[in-house]
Amino acid sequence: MTAGSPTPPLSPQMRDVLDRIRRAGRPPFHTLTAQQARAAYAAAAEVLDLPRAPLARVEDFRIPAADGYLLGARLYAPSHARLPVLLFLHGGGFVIGGLETHDSLCRQFALHSGAAVVALDYRLAPEYRFPVAVDDSWAAMHWLALHADTLGLDASRLAVGGDSAGGTLAASCALHARDSGLALALQLLITPGTAASADTPSHETFANGYLLDAPSIAWFFDHYIDRAQRADWRFAPLDADDFEGVAPACLVLAECDPLVDEGLAYGDSLRAAGVGVQLELVRGVTHDFIKMGRAVGAARSAQAVCAAALREALAA
Repeated sequence: MTAGSPTPPLSPQMRDVLDRIRRAGRPPFHTLTAQQARAAYAAAAEVLDLPRAPLARVEDFRIPAADGYLLGARLYAPSHARLPVLLFLHGGGFVIGGLETHDSLCRQFALHSGAAVVALDYRLAPEYRFPVAVDDSWAAMHWLALHADTLGLDASRLAVGGDSAGGTLAASCALHARDSGLALALQLLITPGTAASADTPSHETFANGYLLDAPSIAWFFDHYIDRAQRADWRFAPLDADDFEGVAPACLVLAECDPLVDEGLAYGDSLRAAGVGVQLELVRGVTHDFIKMGRAVGAARSAQAVCAAALREALAA
């Protein structure tokens, strides 16, 4: 959005969700320790999600990081066929979140796309600061490219995606895949952060009262990365030198989100480099809406868009 433009209205369903959250009196993340914030997020993460859909395969396993650390991962597959794969990287500001907080969402993507989804439990800050989450994500992407067949999956049809901070990591993975000669079918970027600084008009407009507030963004950033590192494209993909040749993107943005401007700018940068971009700007919703399928109809519609994009990109 541009400075001085009118503030978009929230949808009635989204406004009701925010009212319910305010009435619950949950403390903001920036008032908690990282451990307290993780527990609070885990307790509330799937309250508004759709029920966990049953699938033919839900299996926990391990993926080695570059330093040998064994990362938790979870496979979701709607059948036992040799399916294409989405590597999914969860949101949570690089500090909170994990396999359990995004289980419902991953099941929906697998169920409706027909693809397998591998969710990664990358290491979190502040215990593991930048670039550990990036390195873990890259390691998992390369491991799947080489070893998906050990899971009975098709490594030749590989996509990467994520929401929020996971969208940032997915964009970084797509750039790294291009640079390392690994062909990806799609990058699915859901409300991603892409910029080094929280200084766009949307950050000002939606600084407070729209779920992801400015103090919490600063809290996440400070836990994860030093200020001197924030222009690194692995943290701020918008600062990459060029975008030519990266995987096509499905970009799902929330209209009432501090991150919406940098998401739009990222889509513009990809298009300017000749990269195919499917942009879905979902009106009247906030950050993290994608995980509110039980309460917000736009979440279910956006999940269907994501699944369709995956299905088309990963078709044999």
